[in-house]
Amino acid sequence: MSGMKKAYSAMLRHIPAFGDRAIRSPIIACHGIAWWKRRRIRAFLEGENPIRFFWSSRQALSHARKKNAALAVWANRITPTLQAQAQAMQVPLFFVEDGFIRSMGLGSGFLPPCSIILDSQGAYVDPSHPSDLEDMLRDAEITPALRERADALMEQLKTLHISKYAATSNAASTKMDYPDNVPIILVPGQVAGDLSVVKGGGKITDNLSLLREVRRRNPDAWIIYRPHPDVEAGHRSGHLSELTILAHANNIDRSESMSQLLTHVDEVHTLTSLTGFEALIRGKKVTTYGAPFYAGWGLTTHLGPPLSRRGRQLNTTDLAAIALILYPLYINPETEQRCDVEELIECFGKSELWKPTCAMKIRQKQGNLRRYFTHLISSI
Repeated sequence: MSGMKKAYSAMLRHIPAFGDRAIRSPIIACHGIAWWKRRRIRAFLEGENPIRFFWSSRQALSHARKKNAALAVWANRITPTLQAQAQAMQVPLFFVEDGFIRSMGLGSGFLPPCSIILDSQGAYVDPSHPSDLEDMLRDAEITPALRERADALMEQLKTLHISKYAATSNAASTKMDYPDNVPIILVPGQVAGDLSVVKGGGKITDNLSLLREVRRRNPDAWIIYRPHPDVEAGHRSGHLSELTILAHANNIDRSESMSQLLTHVDEVHTLTSLTGFEALIRGKKVTTYGAPFYAGWGLTTHLGPPLSRRGRQLNTTDLAAIALILYPLYINPETEQRCDVEELIECFGKSELWKPTCAMKIRQKQGNLRRYFTHLISSI
C-alpha cells in the first residue's frame, strides 16, 4: 500500500463505523454527481477498481451490489427511498459534500472541489440523524500532536485570510467605518432551499426571517448583512432587495474576503452557515438559530433546536482538528493526488491553478444575466 493510501486508511479509521466497512467495500459507483465534478471525484475516490457514474440511482445500486461495493451520492440527491433501497440491497451508502476549505472560487461556478466529505451515516447538516462528523466531535480523542497541528492550521487560515471559497493573503486590512460603542453583528445570508437550511434551520427557514429575529433580539446593535456568494453570483436563489435588507440591517457587505470582514465584527448570528464555524476559529462570539454541526458543544450561544446527542464540551482547537483535519479529504489540484489540508493551502498561492475554464466563463455570464434580472424584478 502506498504512503498516501496508508494515510487515507488511517484517516478512515478515525471515523466510527466508517473505516472498516469502507476498506472492505470500496466505492465504485456514484450517483447525483454533476458532470463538471466527475473528473475530480474520480481522482478522490478511484482505487484499484474504476469508478462509474450513473444517472439512475437504481442502476447505481445494482452495479454496487453486483460488485459487493459501496455507492457514493451527493448528499442533496439522497432521498429516504434511496436510503431504504440501499439498506434492503445491503449496499453501503456514502453522503458526499464539499469540504470546509474548498477552492479558490465557487462550486456553483463550475469549479471542482479540492475538498470533499464522505459520511457513512448521513448528511452532517441534518441534525435529526447521526453523522460521522457528529460521532467524531462527540467521541474522538485528540492527541497533543494533532492539537498542535490544528493550532498551526488555524493561525495559517487567519494569517492568509482563507475561508471556504477564497484565500486573500494580500487583502487590505482597512478599518471599516462602524461605530465603536455598539456590538457589530454579522448575519451571513444562505441559499434558499439549501439542505442545511431545510434540515437544520429549525423554526427559521429564510434569510429575511433570520434578519428580523436578530434585529428583534439586538435592537441597538450595528448589523451587517452579507449575501451568500452563490446568490450574489446569480447561481442560486435567496436574493433580498437592498430596501428589504436595510429595513433590518445597518449595512450590506459585498467584499470579496469573508476572513477580512470577520476581523471587524464582534459576533456572528446565523442559521447554519459555515461562517459561524469560521468565526469560532477566529475567536468570535457565535449565536446559532439553527442546528449547524458546530453547535451544541459549548462554543456557541445556541437558540436553535435541541441537540440531545451532543453535549461534550469542546474547544476551538479540537473542533478544527476534527472538522478540518480528520473529517474531510483533500486533493492537490496540480497533481490530482490526495493530500493534506496544509498542502492544499500551499496551492492557493499558485494563481495558475485557478484560471477559469471555458465552462466557468460561460457559467459566470449566465450568473451575471440572472443576477441582473433578479435585481431588476426586485426593484419594481
